[in-house]
Amino acid sequence: MKDVLYYINQGYVRPDAATFSDLITFCADPKQLEDLRKIQDFFVRSQFRSDIELNHKLIEMFAKCGSMSDARRVFDRMPNRNIDSWHLMMYVCAANNQGDDGLQLFEQMRKLGIQPNSETFLAVLASCASSEAIEEGLIHLDSMSKEYGITPGVEHYIGMIEVLGKSGHLNEAVEYIDKLPFEPPADVWECLMNLARSHGIVELEDWAEEILLSMDPSKAPAKKKVPTPKAVRRFGINHMLDGKNKLVEYRIPQSIDRSIIPKVKERGYVPDTRYVLHDIDQEAKEQALMYHSERLAIAYGLISTPARTPLRIIKNLRVCGDCHNAIKIMSKIVGRELIVRDNKRFHHFKDGKCSCGDYW
Repeated sequence: MKDVLYYINQGYVRPDAATFSDLITFCADPKQLEDLRKIQDFFVRSQFRSDIELNHKLIEMFAKCGSMSDARRVFDRMPNRNIDSWHLMMYVCAANNQGDDGLQLFEQMRKLGIQPNSETFLAVLASCASSEAIEEGLIHLDSMSKEYGITPGVEHYIGMIEVLGKSGHLNEAVEYIDKLPFEPPADVWECLMNLARSHGIVELEDWAEEILLSMDPSKAPAKKKVPTPKAVRRFGINHMLDGKNKLVEYRIPQSIDRSIIPKVKERGYVPDTRYVLHDIDQEAKEQALMYHSERLAIAYGLISTPARTPLRIIKNLRVCGDCHNAIKIMSKIVGRELIVRDNKRFHHFKDGKCSCGDYW
């Protein structure tokens, strides 16, 4: 990639639309964010800068890299947009836990006189699910037929179930399914099963799965294989520091050296030792939390990058609740946006708050 960008910059290569498409698609990982920005620089100076599909690819890839500011900048500067442009921007806002921004886009779209269609409301409901806007979701679903003459499909009702479920209202989601104006198909029960699984409600998950399999046996999960015993693996956490484009790996230490860990008193932070699974005393548990790789990555980033610049952390495990709370406090103290991508979603920490609304 570096060589290709060098040849383009030197004028040895003049990319066509297909080449831009391939280059943009290649940058689907936060580690390629700087390369993607360079590709965008070449793209906006090219004859293809008005190509809607290429602009869509840029928006999608910036969102996958967790840089919503770049994605929004591409959207705002598009010479031409179609309704799919609005849908895409709303979807990527929802995927990055910025559903409120997605709903604001819908309002802008309406003020511009753009007529919503069936797909628009799927994007709206995804935004409502992201921002846990239950009442707003119900209002928008109801407005489909009353204001726009669009008959909601099964997928729209599933979208509303996700709005309820992602907000933690699983009982209400079950009641909503009971009141559907049609016999719930397998997709509805699969949605409920997945929501129950994400919230750890085993009984509801099993119940939904039983109904799902009675309707569609092909949805049965593959038999779990018993893994061959292996040595305990220590997972490394990779992250890229925006600004230096440097990749550093942090690994969970094999043991805790208490003599080198100072007591840390952070403003408003109370260690939640429930997330330490080792059978050690309380003080050691508090110290163990300090070793979590995302904290080490952030600490290194804060001393290695210019002030006020965002930090982007890539984590291959799910961020624990204690780290989630600690990073919120860090973002407020240092006045930076801390973007953490774990194996579930993006977390945008800013001013003491997280874009996930404390649901992870």
